[in-house]
Amino acid sequence: MRNLQFHLRLFRSNTQPRLLLQRSSKWSLNGSSRLCQKAAYASVSTAPTFQSMNGILEPPLLNAIAAMKYVHMTEVQHKVLTDMGDIKSDALVQAKTGTGKTIAFLLPALQNLLTGPKLPHGQVGILIISPTRELAVQIAEECDRLTASLPTHVDCHTAFGGTAKAASLKRFMKGNPAVLVATPGRLLDYLSDPSVRKKFTGIRTVILDEADTMLESGHLVSVRNILKQIPPKSEGWQGLCFSATLPSRVRDVVHHILAPGYKHISTIDENEPPTTANVPQHSIIIPDIKDTFNFIQAFLQTEYEAAPDNFKAIVFSSTANSTRLLHDLFIDIIPGMPVYQMQSRMNQSQRSKATEGFKVTKKGILFASDVVGRGMDFPNVGLVAQIGLPSSGEQYIHRVGRTARAGNSGRATILLTKPESFFLEQNKALPITPHPESAAIDKKAREVAPQISRQLQNVDDAVKGKAYAAWFGFNRPLLFKKDKIALVKEGNAFSEAMGNEVPPAISAKAIGMMGLKGVPGIRIDPTRPQRARNDQSGGRWQR
Repeated sequence: MRNLQFHLRLFRSNTQPRLLLQRSSKWSLNGSSRLCQKAAYASVSTAPTFQSMNGILEPPLLNAIAAMKYVHMTEVQHKVLTDMGDIKSDALVQAKTGTGKTIAFLLPALQNLLTGPKLPHGQVGILIISPTRELAVQIAEECDRLTASLPTHVDCHTAFGGTAKAASLKRFMKGNPAVLVATPGRLLDYLSDPSVRKKFTGIRTVILDEADTMLESGHLVSVRNILKQIPPKSEGWQGLCFSATLPSRVRDVVHHILAPGYKHISTIDENEPPTTANVPQHSIIIPDIKDTFNFIQAFLQTEYEAAPDNFKAIVFSSTANSTRLLHDLFIDIIPGMPVYQMQSRMNQSQRSKATEGFKVTKKGILFASDVVGRGMDFPNVGLVAQIGLPSSGEQYIHRVGRTARAGNSGRATILLTKPESFFLEQNKALPITPHPESAAIDKKAREVAPQISRQLQNVDDAVKGKAYAAWFGFNRPLLFKKDKIALVKEGNAFSEAMGNEVPPAISAKAIGMMGLKGVPGIRIDPTRPQRARNDQSGGRWQR
């Protein structure tokens, strides 16, 4: 370790309770960046310092940390560096989002890379798998800041969807990407090329970040396939797995990344109530789905009037297409209020612009689908609203966790129609109470109805059509399970809420996929679906 070999000439290229719903087998209540670095241990001046790690970390890495103005370690950083024993060993680390995890896994990985044998030019030494593009960007940015002060330049390359694959892959192949931060889908796409796989023959460390989020997003199958494409674990690479929770399916993948005898490090107090337990949580029941948009506008205006000077809210919706609908409908809900959207059908440039805009704004509304992962840092969010059922029970808690961060206060509200209200009945253990302004919001919803009708006329018909089809795709397994006619009747009422005199037609293929063929009230469109203005989806039916 004393003979630190900074001989890499590298080229920079692309830089709680577990809640589930009872209506499905996966839904029931089971009892069981920088802002993060500054917030964690913010009031504990006696926390261990990075400089106390002299002898564990080499001086160049300690100097790099000092250049970032980091003095005290967070708990997870201290435990990883001291409890691993050998800093090159494997570890499973349980830690919450917002505790400084990125630095916790970058330091041992970089030490392993830079103190080992010379990495051949063009080889990937550290592979970091992230569940979302935005989190991948955050990790890469932190890696760039950490390595900027090292005596030798370390290149961090990123690979994720929403960008031009050909250009990104060309930079990757021609560059010298010692560190690769990638999302599962794009990485698996890369690895389908034999020439790309050759760049992983010198891999030193594999890091799986937010493993439980990977599970929620359906990425663990891709992770398993990725592990089949890189050198086997028997070749000795280090494995690090970070996850807030450890569902059984996460443990199944962990055993492919970590060698027997790995260290299990946890900073989670099983007796500590989840941070969301201290967030006031309310519900609003929408009496008729036709009034959905009236209630959303009335609710947001009421919340804004209660805190006009620092109103910053994230409004979650169930699908990408419904997110765009809400954004387009409420773009001018409050004069002068910045309104953003974040959903998977946007390209990476659009998502990055929205991310940065909402991060720095003091006031604003972000309409979002679940691409807003737990690892993304949006400071000073005072309100989280959820429109309709969450994509899973655990996702409800994770969404609420987007507010009241870093010692700030926050509140959360879920808006449900009557058929969706079973969520509250089945999850009585959650501290959700009726919204204190329910009566006033109900009154205001009736008052804003004419305004909503006018605003809906400005929304692209294709956007409405996609939101309508997506409504069925999401709710088909959840509502009116044995009564398809009732489901279609409710979906058509949602179409009416959008101002449609006749429900939009859906492609025959999509109707078949949803099991709604032959159900009265569904209109079949045999032609190719219309594409919305500025849409990124290619005109396919998507959620």
